[in-house]
Order: sequence, then C-alpha cells, then structure tokens
Amino acid sequence: MTPAQWSRDWYDRAGVRGGPRRRLGDELAAGQLFFPPPLIPYGDHPLVRALPEPRRAEVFARHLFQYLGFTAQFETRVVNRATERIAGGRSGIDVSIPVRLDAYRIYCDEGYHSLYSLDVIDQISTASGISPTPYDFEPFLNRLDQVGEQALPGEPELAPLLQVVVFEMLITAILNDVPKDPRVLTVVRDIVADHARDEGWHHAFFARFFRELWAQQPTARRGRVARCLPGLIRSSLLPDLRPVRASLAAAGLAPAVVAEVVRDAYPQDRVNTGIRTAARHAVRLFEESGVLAVPGGRDAFETAELV
Repeated sequence: MTPAQWSRDWYDRAGVRGGPRRRLGDELAAGQLFFPPPLIPYGDHPLVRALPEPRRAEVFARHLFQYLGFTAQFETRVVNRATERIAGGRSGIDVSIPVRLDAYRIYCDEGYHSLYSLDVIDQISTASGISPTPYDFEPFLNRLDQVGEQALPGEPELAPLLQVVVFEMLITAILNDVPKDPRVLTVVRDIVADHARDEGWHHAFFARFFRELWAQQPTARRGRVARCLPGLIRSSLLPDLRPVRASLAAAGLAPAVVAEVVRDAYPQDRVNTGIRTAARHAVRLFEESGVLAVPGGRDAFETAELV
C-alpha cells in the first residue's frame, strides 16, 4: 500500500476507526501468560524462578503493566506533542497539507493506542487482582528532553521532532513477537498486533518526514543534529530499571536480591547489543540521508556504539 492509499484508506483501516474494543476473555483461569518470558530479561533468572508461582505471575503481570503504561504515556506526551506541531503547521518544517493531514491521522492513532493500553491494564488488573506498581514517567521524559537541550540549545522546536522520528523508527521485538506467542493472553496479543499494524505506516511517514526535515536544515545546524541523534536513540532505548526494581521488591525479594537480579539481567554489553539491534533501521535512515557524513556525525554514532 502506498502512502496515498494509506491516507485514503485510513478512515476504514485504522484501528481507531474500525477496530473492535479488545476484551479479556476467560484465559486467566486457563493459565495463559501475561507476557512472553523471553522478552522479560529477568524472567528466567534463578532467583525469580525460585519465587512461589503466584508471586512470579505477579512479576510477569507487572512487566506487562509497565510496558502498557509506558506506551500510554509516551504516545501522548512525546509522540503526539511533536505530531501535533507537524499537523498544525507549527513544526518549523515546510510541509504540504497532505502531510499535515497524515500527521493528524497519526495523532488520532497514537491517542487510541494510549486509550487501549490503559483499558487493558484496567481489565487485567481487575480480573487478576494484581495491581500495577506506580510509574513516574517524568524521569524518562526529563532524560530525553535534556539530550535535546544540551545538543540543540536555543532550538526547542527541533528536538521534539527528532525525538519522534527516532522513536518511530525503532524496531523492537515486542511488536513483532508478542502477537506470535499463543501462550500469551489473546487480548494482549490483539492490542500489540493492532499497534504494530498502525506503526508500520507511522514508520514510513516519519522516514519521509525526516528526509524533508534534514533537507531543510542549514549546513551549520546539521552537525548539531547529527551529534544529537545518537543521544536520543540511547535515551529512548536504555531500560528504565526503576519499575523493574519496584516489581521485584513487591514480589518479596530483599533489596540485595533485587540488585543482584537487575545486575545479572541487564549487563552493559547485552544492553548495548539490544540498543544497536532496535536502532538499526533508524541508523540506516540517518546514514542514507547523509547524517553520518557531516563533520563529527560518524564519530558521534561510533562513540554511542551504534555503528
């Protein structure tokens, strides 16, 4: 399907337009999983496996809740704050009316992704009796914003655009692998598949948008943009360990045990490999666009261990 076909067919094909509300069935009683174990870095740790089965199930449920809670916050507070500027013609980038209309379509999609993420948290929490641990999005958002503030001082409108391009170009295992795992609750597989279907078109939109954004940057600014992008990639993909620690503690693990599990599950080399893998399409886009060719560009990506 071409971009023009997507724009035309969005009114019938987008999840927010024609998708059903996904509902939890009776699979909890049948022992279906909350999340695929291979996608939980600490799920197979011996100290987690040693937990009583109800406590271990709670850990898996809270991992799902954290993923969906993060999605609900990120889509509205990061993706849509930039997408609304593109749609409203206030991004500082000269784009056509059709591009602005597509941005409004994406804005609707992302709001819907947030809605059904919270809806499924509520459904599963109510049915299982497992409460999500409180999640504060502010530290993540502040870390992301600080990258732009330091690399692009005095240009507050540009960094949010780069943030959304980076994030929408990332390819993680979750969107690809969760819908394929029949052990996982159907409602979870369904909403992740719904999300992946929309994000495929968002990916294409923001790839085109970045090429236009880059083409409109003056030479003097391109170096700063090139040096900003690796930091945005790493800040977007570094694991947020605060909810992991909180979940493990809620399962009854002592602070020293929590620290051991986190240390073993998130070694730096594995984290860096995961970041490179998830960022490969973004890095390819930036390289093809000429970002790595500007003075200091490739050095910045190499220092960040992205190439």
